[in-house]
Amino acid sequence: MTPPTASPAIRLFSLPLLLLAALPQIAPAASGRDPGQGRPAARFNQLGFLPGSAKLAVVEGVDGGRFEVLRDDTGDVVLAAPLPPASQWAPAGRAAAVADLGELDAGRYRLRVDGVEALDRLVVDPDAYAPLADAALKGFYYNRAGTALAPAYAGRYARAAGHPDTEVEIHASAASPDRPAGSTISAPGGWYDAGDYNKYVVNSGITMHTLLAAWEDFPAFFRSRDIDIPESGDAVPDLLDEAWWNLRWMLEMQDLADGGVYHKLTNLRFDGAVMPEAARERRYVVQKGTAATLDFAAVMAQAARVYGDFEAQFPGMPARMREAAEHAWAWAQAHPDVPYRQPDDVVTGAYGDDGFDDEFAWAAAELFVLTGNGDYLRAFERHAREADVPSWASVGALGWGTLARHRDRLPDAAMRARVEATIDVLAARLAAQSRASAWRIAMQPEDFVWGSSAQALNQALMLVQGYRLSGDRGYLDAAQSQLDYVLGRNPLGMSFVTGYGVRTPMHIHHRPSQADGIDAPVPGLLSGGPNPRQQDREECAPAGGYPSTLPALSWLDHDCSYASNEIAINWNAPLVYVAAAIQALTPPE
Repeated sequence: MTPPTASPAIRLFSLPLLLLAALPQIAPAASGRDPGQGRPAARFNQLGFLPGSAKLAVVEGVDGGRFEVLRDDTGDVVLAAPLPPASQWAPAGRAAAVADLGELDAGRYRLRVDGVEALDRLVVDPDAYAPLADAALKGFYYNRAGTALAPAYAGRYARAAGHPDTEVEIHASAASPDRPAGSTISAPGGWYDAGDYNKYVVNSGITMHTLLAAWEDFPAFFRSRDIDIPESGDAVPDLLDEAWWNLRWMLEMQDLADGGVYHKLTNLRFDGAVMPEAARERRYVVQKGTAATLDFAAVMAQAARVYGDFEAQFPGMPARMREAAEHAWAWAQAHPDVPYRQPDDVVTGAYGDDGFDDEFAWAAAELFVLTGNGDYLRAFERHAREADVPSWASVGALGWGTLARHRDRLPDAAMRARVEATIDVLAARLAAQSRASAWRIAMQPEDFVWGSSAQALNQALMLVQGYRLSGDRGYLDAAQSQLDYVLGRNPLGMSFVTGYGVRTPMHIHHRPSQADGIDAPVPGLLSGGPNPRQQDREECAPAGGYPSTLPALSWLDHDCSYASNEIAINWNAPLVYVAAAIQALTPPE
């Protein structure tokens, strides 16, 4: 989540990367009608639906009337129904009607509203989201630091290695008796965090948890999936092989002398829009802090559990990660309130946080499940608050989710009931917001923030947690609806995942995609999505600026737009989780 050092060259238009329909594609209209066609704007999931999933379309530009669903090959009408009255949706400032498409068998369909066909085809496919989960996971491979991406695995996105990070300088803010300022450490590997080339422990925290939780919740889905990375074909699922690339870097961010963890590994300033091998500025580790150390403790405790099943492939590593987690916890107990403060000479991403109850609760939950030590559960009780939608700065819900996932480890039925109820209260609230929404999503105007696409997916993630505990189908349908929004059922008519949909972002703020000379961006990456705060308004003025200040319309497909069109690892992680969850949990019919 990083502004550029200089305004990139202006790109004037976008083209679709993956066409799922045979019709020519036209950019979505802001008016609620598709341009040049005089037809209502019908928005639905551009990748399609599972046969057993809820299937909704949102139609703008009409009030009343009828809709029909026709088989694409024969033209036979399989569903005809009246449209409900249109309702106003504040984030987009206009009205829309929701069409329930009912039960459809696998195949291709056309949607017709008042006798006029929508531009896009409806697809029903029993494997609709598995390729998306694979692509979102492989997005992390494309962001690996310290290694070349070979053509055999990266295809046309192959590139040379950059940022070996084997001689990283201790910044003055991170100096300690054993590691004075100017001395060096080796901390290779990891993922580039976002559009920039730096690596941040705090943002890796929620990212790693979400990926490891995907494994814990859906091992059958991920166990045999091959995403074509160098480690594919070994005895470790590719999800865990890819996660290890970042885990091994995180381990090197701990000072073994005291257990504290550096906040980030970074340049002093952002690199320009160049390929990794051309970015050669001095690299530093910067300041230890409570948030980074507790996020590290939580991740290492969770990873020690997960990789314990793969001791043969990672000999000694589960024990090392447990020791690292406990050492970090001890440092945080001694330093319970050390916020990150950006040094004057460092201007890269801050990921600053001044409240640590959520980090303490999350780390305590992970360590309790790992060790069974009741002291950690008591620490969780001291710090835990009610669950809310998680983000990098608000990780309390991750602790509740871990206890729910491993509630057989809890000491009594009362605690198990409390954990389940806490998750259910959040899921019920989100599902109610979705039902009340004219667009049938839980997103409120205030949810359109930097990374709003991930906010939608993290809402879906918590709905999935509620469904797994209660079996309430309404929660699963609401989670599906959030995924539909990200994949095209939004007022912009865009799938926010590069390369996956009929209309996808073409000019993401992502340095390799900007500098590699390839028109299409790296695939499988989630654009941040609409953000009415428009922190990059000045940088994007030469590109024509944003089309709207309304929350759901404030998005710009231009690489100047780090505030709406950047990518980030903590945004791709819930895309992996939710795509896998909907694919794995939806009943076949």
